[in-house]
Amino acid sequence: MVREITEASEKKAITRLILEGLTDWFGVEESREDYIEKSADKPFYAAFDGDKPVGFICLNETGKATAEIYVMGVNKDYHRKGLGRRLFDALKKGATEAGYSFLQVKTVQMGRYDDYDDTNRFYLSLGFQEFEVFPLLWDEANPCQIYVMSLKGE
Repeated sequence: MVREITEASEKKAITRLILEGLTDWFGVEESREDYIEKSADKPFYAAFDGDKPVGFICLNETGKATAEIYVMGVNKDYHRKGLGRRLFDALKKGATEAGYSFLQVKTVQMGRYDDYDDTNRFYLSLGFQEFEVFPLLWDEANPCQIYVMSLKGE
């Protein structure tokens, strides 16, 4: 079950629970803590198995017409079971209803790390398209790939 979460402390608790179990992607403590703190005031959707949170996705406005997937995480035991897609569908619906025209997401460029290649393929499967690579936005070892998607006509 996926539902919107509005309580700041619940958003932080879910973000912490999920990201601390995904150190392959969120191993830098400072960055992880920043995601946890900043998720509290953003549109937020969580997936549950019974009462247990098993994934989440968070939306961030980046411009008047554009929002991004700010951070997303799914418990490893739930990968490849459609949960990420259901979370994305809830976020996309919320972004469309909020009047955004475009969605974007940033990740490490394809071909750098197997785990991130899976992430890239996931975003492409959702309908995102390659927009631009910023080789030094994060650092030389992690070139930033930006994907975009139009919400017009949704």
